[in-house]
Amino acid sequence: MTLHPAPLVSGKTLPLARDLAAHGDKTALITSNGEISYGQLAVRVADTALRLGTGRRLVLLPGANTVEALVVLLAALAAGHPVLLVPGGHPEAVEAMTVAYDPDVVVHPDPAGWRIEERRTGSAHVLHPDLAMLLSTSGSTGSPKLVRLSYENLQANAESIATYLGIRDTDRAATTLPMHYCYGLSVVHSHLLRGAGLVLTELSVADTCFWDLFRAARGTAFAGVPYTFDLLDRVGFAGMDLPHLRYVTQAGGRLAPERVAHYAELGQRRGWDLVVMYGQTEATARMAYLPPELAAAHPEAIGVPVPGGSFSLEPVEEAAEEGVGELVYDGPNVMLGYASTPDDLALGRTVDTLRTGDLARRTEEGLYEIVGRRSRFLKILGLRIDPRQVEVMLERHGLSALCAGDDERLVLAVMGKPGGDARRIRRRVVDECGLPARAVRVHLLPDLPRLPSGKPDYEAVRSLDRTAGEAAGEATGEDLCALYARILDRPDVTPDSTFVGLGGDSLSYVEVSLRLEQRLGHLPASWHTTPIRALRSAEPKPPSRIRALETSVALRAVAIVCIVGSHIRLFEIRGGAHLLLAVAGFNFARFLLTSAERRERVRRTGRSIARIALPCMAWTAFALLIGADYDLSNVLLLHNALFPQDMGPGIHLWFVEALVYILLATLALLALPAVDRAERRFPYGLPLTLVAIGLLTRYELVGLPDRSQITDAVTVFWLFALGWAAAKSRTTPHRLLVTLAALATVPGFFPGEPRREAFVVIGFVLLVWFPTLPSNPRVNQVAGLLAASSLSIYLTHWQIYPILDDVSEPLSLVTAVLFGIGYAKGTEHLMRKLPPLWENWRSTRSRPGVHLRRDGRAMR
Repeated sequence: MTLHPAPLVSGKTLPLARDLAAHGDKTALITSNGEISYGQLAVRVADTALRLGTGRRLVLLPGANTVEALVVLLAALAAGHPVLLVPGGHPEAVEAMTVAYDPDVVVHPDPAGWRIEERRTGSAHVLHPDLAMLLSTSGSTGSPKLVRLSYENLQANAESIATYLGIRDTDRAATTLPMHYCYGLSVVHSHLLRGAGLVLTELSVADTCFWDLFRAARGTAFAGVPYTFDLLDRVGFAGMDLPHLRYVTQAGGRLAPERVAHYAELGQRRGWDLVVMYGQTEATARMAYLPPELAAAHPEAIGVPVPGGSFSLEPVEEAAEEGVGELVYDGPNVMLGYASTPDDLALGRTVDTLRTGDLARRTEEGLYEIVGRRSRFLKILGLRIDPRQVEVMLERHGLSALCAGDDERLVLAVMGKPGGDARRIRRRVVDECGLPARAVRVHLLPDLPRLPSGKPDYEAVRSLDRTAGEAAGEATGEDLCALYARILDRPDVTPDSTFVGLGGDSLSYVEVSLRLEQRLGHLPASWHTTPIRALRSAEPKPPSRIRALETSVALRAVAIVCIVGSHIRLFEIRGGAHLLLAVAGFNFARFLLTSAERRERVRRTGRSIARIALPCMAWTAFALLIGADYDLSNVLLLHNALFPQDMGPGIHLWFVEALVYILLATLALLALPAVDRAERRFPYGLPLTLVAIGLLTRYELVGLPDRSQITDAVTVFWLFALGWAAAKSRTTPHRLLVTLAALATVPGFFPGEPRREAFVVIGFVLLVWFPTLPSNPRVNQVAGLLAASSLSIYLTHWQIYPILDDVSEPLSLVTAVLFGIGYAKGTEHLMRKLPPLWENWRSTRSRPGVHLRRDGRAMR
């Protein structure tokens, strides 16, 4: 093997990244796609280092638990380039840090191979020789204040962790935490240092596929923050068979002593250790660990200093008892200092010891325990909050307040008339701090609580919340998590979940959107891709009956009524089915073309096809039994394919058949790795290309004999692709182009029916240019019910409306619509009760790509 040496641009690099090749053919990375050895990883790192160049530059990298991100990280550290590591999957963080620090190189995630954007050939900054990495302090990803870490910090911290955990080259640790988080990064570094393996994945411990991969890779360790252990409880971790598991580590916040004791005892029974740890980003990652044999007996302790480090207790006035002082840490992993501007990148060491801000004591056994905070900083849901700054912010708004709290909530006592506008105050605090509304409690008091000395009584502030409930009327993150869990039938919903990330599709979209608007008072833009914790209630406004209705929902509701009414001949407004094809393409692009990996996108598309096909096949079989003029080809959704010229009753279900065929073809296309990469790289260009291909059959430029043009999947595909392109239109020129395409191609498709063509074009233009339409709550409810049930109404109306057609055409329309709504509710309930076939298959078969042969190679 020939290894190209990384171009050493300075005398200082990170040894653990530079010396990967020394571990030879040992397994470095295990992914769902197979294994990568240290030798192979070293070659990739060296090649990427060459691409980064020989001039030392600041590299901004979105962290992700992927091979591509890890290679870029190691290449930069091996070649001496300082890395500004930001959260992956958060474009706003990349943008904010790019503006604040003007990096010389920005790395962009790309399924086809991460793209390295060289913004300049040299560096715009003076970079101190010791500077290796810039990390945000815990949770403050939107703040320009960063922790400056040196190569010595990173190497020493990895050495220390590898020593006290006893990491071996046979270990394989799963990446259960994000790389941009110092705790997750320390797992990566400490295992690479020892030549151990990393089970590299972005899957959650709540995902059964994670455990399939962990077992197949013979995983020996994983790390967790307190919330991870909540998820472990939910998935039945205590009963799992994990024969190779050696230890579980915990940090990232205080885990309740009873939980520590529980997991320590569980580990003793199951043959693995629980290692509780304590750290801060300012100490690179770790400062203390609790030896696992002491965890059950001393669950409240953080343990002893890590190898190479030491603690001291500095006396403080606010200590409530003897022997308590501020915990001060000294060791080679203490940061260089902070950076707030690009000028600070030239600084060397400005910090020698780390004052943690925690009040602690040392027990008779030599263990350290945290008993409180000296500074009033709080760490709520992973976000670092300065209560004093909250008080100052409210002062700017003319409000006198005292702010306190704990690890779960921020409590404010505000001078004001009880019963006043506490919601507006809470909204200001939520917006300022980035906390979810459920974590902020506001209490209006005639006077602020004080001690006899006149100083603020913060304990009294905290006590205000012990009996008070949540402020009435505001939707909390917990409420919304429960809403998502109920409608999507997902037990793993968290405040970081999104509708799209949970596998939501066009069938569940309508109900969730309407429920959200009821809870929040408005429907936030792009709510379906927004984490639940970021969905906020609207500021109080004067009462108004005007609401917004999503255009796609309105079009589905109007189209299905027009379809049924036209078939009954109550009126003649045709074109609804063809408009629905464009809407289907629009929703396909929004909900199924997510950032998830290719297999996951294929799985979700397959599930959506099943949710369309199965209710249709069930109803058609029932209709056949009661005498409908259908045959087996209708039941199997094959009539349009086998008898394309039949315009009798058998053609009734052409729309469903065409939609299923189109989705199957699209699924097969996107299952190809090359097409998947092309879609991610050209999200607007690919559907436009498909529109062009579809127009070949729309204009009969490709010979397809014996086809019924307007009801055949091949000839209507261009409408679906046009809706897909509309959803991916991000600029005015994009929207103009798809609009012009519709204006040019729809006319003439329905010869002699200009009103039908106009109906389709007008609906499409609304879809492209108007995301929402003015409405009111009652109209929203009716439209939502119709849209959510549109498929079932279409399926069943052929058999229902003739029953009353001779009595009253309006009554026939109402009856057909109501029956379809009932069928939709019934099938939805049934499909939630019966596990989907796709999920059954996954639970009884191993996931492709995660089985390993005895020689360690992946099997397909």
